[in-house]
Amino acid sequence: MARPDPIELTYDGVLAAAEVVGRELPTTPLQAHPLLDQALGRPVLVKHENVLPTGAFKVRGGVHLAARLSDAERAHGLVTCSTGNHAQSVAYGARLAGVPATIVMPASAPAAKRDAVRALGAEVVLVGASLGEAAEHARARAAESGASFVCPTDPRIVLGHATAYLELFRQAPDLHTLFVPVGSGTGAAGACLVRDALAPDCRVVGVQSDAAPAGWRSWRSGTIETAPATTRAAGLATTTGYPRTQAVLRDRLDDFVLVDDDAIDAAARLLATCAHTLAEGAGAASLAGAVAASYDAPVAGPVAVVCTGGNASADEIARLAGSVAAA
Repeated sequence: MARPDPIELTYDGVLAAAEVVGRELPTTPLQAHPLLDQALGRPVLVKHENVLPTGAFKVRGGVHLAARLSDAERAHGLVTCSTGNHAQSVAYGARLAGVPATIVMPASAPAAKRDAVRALGAEVVLVGASLGEAAEHARARAAESGASFVCPTDPRIVLGHATAYLELFRQAPDLHTLFVPVGSGTGAAGACLVRDALAPDCRVVGVQSDAAPAGWRSWRSGTIETAPATTRAAGLATTTGYPRTQAVLRDRLDDFVLVDDDAIDAAARLLATCAHTLAEGAGAASLAGAVAASYDAPVAGPVAVVCTGGNASADEIARLAGSVAAA
């Protein structure tokens, strides 16, 4: 069931979403870590979204979605597709609202994330080798069942995600640069909406794996493009740009960089050893971008990175343990 949605992506919308999200979720810390400052050679602040109930910032979207469901959505339930954290977000929101949810995940989705979705009460369906194939099945399943398909870039989701950046810019209004990981682009779009209102001098830089560059290609070309997603970072494994978030990013994102998966693993190691933080690949990507970046004004102010998720897979933890042991 399609949902006509007049909700616009505005700063006022973020403020309204923050009232909803703040009733359910705590403000997350923005923390300095001296060893991380030393490693990057400048002040670095980490926004610890990994401490939220599902271990990732995306739960903010599920909480806001739950409060804004239509009567039809409440009656017929929800269907969505995800590699993991969006899945848990929708499952969490559906449980809050008391509605059924079906999550279609590609077969490659980490077992721990599949189990976490089931634990929240949602049905998990494994289809396809990629998120694109899972999305096609999810849309068809929603159409057949009468349930509502929840796009990962539904405006209610984007505005919920943006509340992380409302907190961040209120905590640190004088940032020089903010690095944000990009999968579907909801976090980066939310960051731009808030930055424009609260910290217009701060640069917002998107970071994506070069093994899943669809968002980067779409931003550079100005058209929606697809690309294979072979990255090890499940949270970045999108195969297409998303029109709604790309429309925000196109004229507002200051830069967009690609990093390889080994750099993401190295950033996860830095977070573990210098910031006492376990991060999944997507959660370490923004730090990888900060490590790779050159700064045009290194004394102008601190940079910030966002640990968007701590739901590391068994493979990620094994790589991290191996790299730390070898150091």
